[in-house]
Amino acid sequence: MKKLKLLTDIQESYTELRYKTSWPTKTQLIKSSCIVLIASIIIALIILVFDQIIDHFMHFIYGL
Repeated sequence: MKKLKLLTDIQESYTELRYKTSWPTKTQLIKSSCIVLIASIIIALIILVFDQIIDHFMHFIYGL
């Protein structure tokens, strides 16, 4: 019985992915990827700046 349930679930999943899911076009995918890349770079730069500020502050504290 469980094997039959598993096969039914797989078939329903395939049907949903094939016919009910809207997949992005190539252009939409490229635009979304660029947005994610730019946002990741900006966040990485913000973290780098904060890390450098804290590093200089800690060197100042330990240098006293």
